[in-house]
Amino acid sequence: MNDLLENRILWAALAANLSAQLIKLVVYYLLERRWTWDRLLESGGMPSSHSAMVVGLATAVGLVEGWGSSAFAIALVFALIVMYDATGIRRAAGQQAELLNDLVEELRTVLHEGFKPRPLKELLGHTYLEVVAGATLGFFVSWWLTVNWSRLFGG
Repeated sequence: MNDLLENRILWAALAANLSAQLIKLVVYYLLERRWTWDRLLESGGMPSSHSAMVVGLATAVGLVEGWGSSAFAIALVFALIVMYDATGIRRAAGQQAELLNDLVEELRTVLHEGFKPRPLKELLGHTYLEVVAGATLGFFVSWWLTVNWSRLFGG
């Protein structure tokens, strides 16, 4: 258990994710002028917390295990797949959900009562800017935490 708690690679990835989620909360506050606490746990939005986490993971692995290690290669490929998926498949699914929600709303106006389906979640994927912002954040948070680990935690 102690090894897990002292795993700076894991903590760097988690810190990158948490940083992105907190920034996302602030961004939505600035846009909507209200705190939307659900944003702390939701996917989608600026910056991409998935991208921050996987780039943070790859960065920490590179710094700790070495840039030429097999572990870094695996983490990098994993990060690229996650970011590709966020801008491709998940984004397309979000756009389809938006279209379906619009169609359902039109049906509701025609059918009036008794037709109350739950709206589909639309914020699923990311724009390229959101992914780049998350990846950049993940790199810097992970780099800073990994490089300063001994100074911060004495180990």
